[in-house]
Amino acid sequence: MSALAKNIDPLPDSLIHRLPKIRGRYSENALLSKVTWFQVGGPAQILFKPADLPDLQHFLRERPRDIPLTIIGVGSNILVRDSGVRGVVIRLGREFASIQPQGNFIHAGAAALDVNVALTAQQAGLGGMEFLCGIPGTIGGALRMNAGAYGRELRDCLVSATALDSFGNLHDMPKDVLGLSYRHSDVPPDWIFVGAKLFGLADDPGAIAARMKEIATKREATQPVRAKTGGSTFANPDGHKAWELIDRAGCRGLQIGGAQISPKHTNFMINTGNASAADLENLGEEVRQRVLAQSGIELRWEIERIGER
Repeated sequence: MSALAKNIDPLPDSLIHRLPKIRGRYSENALLSKVTWFQVGGPAQILFKPADLPDLQHFLRERPRDIPLTIIGVGSNILVRDSGVRGVVIRLGREFASIQPQGNFIHAGAAALDVNVALTAQQAGLGGMEFLCGIPGTIGGALRMNAGAYGRELRDCLVSATALDSFGNLHDMPKDVLGLSYRHSDVPPDWIFVGAKLFGLADDPGAIAARMKEIATKREATQPVRAKTGGSTFANPDGHKAWELIDRAGCRGLQIGGAQISPKHTNFMINTGNASAADLENLGEEVRQRVLAQSGIELRWEIERIGER
């Protein structure tokens, strides 16, 4: 049976009828392959798109506590397994994607695309956020993993973040309490980021645009940006670059089913057209085993794998 044909067995008592009334939208057996960059994986048992912040808070306060929740963004750095995701998957839409410059600051919703934040900062003459144009994702995901590229990380320009806890309470947190480190934050995994305040230095918009163009050109030349991919697969171990370890282990172009290690950049997996989520995850695990055998270094997944095999 293909990944797209699979459904998840319903939870007892008909899950959707146990959920609180909302102003947003519930969708049953929603195909997550349509909203993730790998374009693989099974359905969400329930996909919830809240109408706005109060709607999301209401859902979190009233939901049955035994129903699992999963949060996804634009789907750029996740791998949804073939049997899909049980419970409720929450995906924030354009109501959470506002970007507002104010003096030296940018206020961005969690669903705002990183590249759009970079463009807004450039137009406002605020430098220091150019690196965001090279990160395929949203501000929410960038907060969760302290995303970075081209020598900078989100914490370098972050002032504060706002998030909802599992009961819908809003927390405004200065960056020092977030515990940001390389591809990590200490914020509980069941909290939902809803916005961020970023800081930039006044600069010439033309100079900022030139730096962004340089980043885009370099990214186009070195990464499989037009392929079905999930961004960087593994975090860089201390003192090493993941792509170099993968290359030295002989994995460039390695293929399992429809999944392949990119010949262009070995820390990217690509769906060549007919991959399953299992193909991609098995390929990643094969790479981890080969790197461990060759170098003694254990790679850590940067792509988040969700759902059931």
